[in-house]
Amino acid sequence: MPMPMRYAHAGPEFDAFVDDAKEELGLQTSHQTYTAVQATLWVFRRRLPVPEAVVFAQLLPPVLGAIFLQGWDPTVAPLPFADRDALTREVLAVRADHNFAPPDVIVGVARAMRRHVDPRELDGLLARFPPGATDYWAA
Repeated sequence: MPMPMRYAHAGPEFDAFVDDAKEELGLQTSHQTYTAVQATLWVFRRRLPVPEAVVFAQLLPPVLGAIFLQGWDPTVAPLPFADRDALTREVLAVRADHNFAPPDVIVGVARAMRRHVDPRELDGLLARFPPGATDYWAA
């Protein structure tokens, strides 16, 4: 069986995503953008039960899926979704000394991500996730 295209092109697809996210967030470097994306994914992950987290990771392009799962302890109980301001503060607190994300970081990452996944599939998944999931990725 040949290598699936999503894996064969994972690097260039991730680079394209980072470029889109960097533009959406108004950041200067890929390192700044990585931190903003990582934090946005992790804050969302903290709110999902294990089955939903696994399904969400599978929807993402491979490198984003790996970032989403990186360092995860699936034995920790999920947190409830909070309001956008509280979630944004949590995103900005991840690697706070190296996090240069703007206040609309979640929306910026969501806009970029929606260009790299099937938005209908994403919306269908989010509708089955805990309340707040759809709002989190609203762009």
